[in-house]
Amino acid sequence: MEKLYEEALKAYHNSYSPYSRYKVGASILLSDGKIINGCNVENASYGLTNCAERTALFYAFSQGYRKEDIKKLLVIADGRPASPCGACRQVLVELMNPDAEVILTNLNKEVKILKVKELLPYYFSGEDLNEL
Repeated sequence: MEKLYEEALKAYHNSYSPYSRYKVGASILLSDGKIINGCNVENASYGLTNCAERTALFYAFSQGYRKEDIKKLLVIADGRPASPCGACRQVLVELMNPDAEVILTNLNKEVKILKVKELLPYYFSGEDLNEL
């Protein structure tokens, strides 16, 4: 977990967050041992901002990885251990296995570990669309 933390911290420092000044970094551990990072990138039109978790996941998928390749996601921010927003939780449910670990941490290395399915119980999925 230390290497994953170090990589997320690098991403944290790459954050573009001039409006909120709330830096977030994320790192994904893949089944082949590779680590992919992402940071939050803000925009003056707030709805166009992208969170660190989604940046990392979208980058992993753009490199050909899929949910079965993702072992863990670590998220870091200052303050209390970082918790994904609602939009990120929905993306995590779609792009990660429900039992994959999500490690929430901060600059003081306080840690809370959850499973994806614990972050968004009773989630909406593509299977709900098949029922129509």
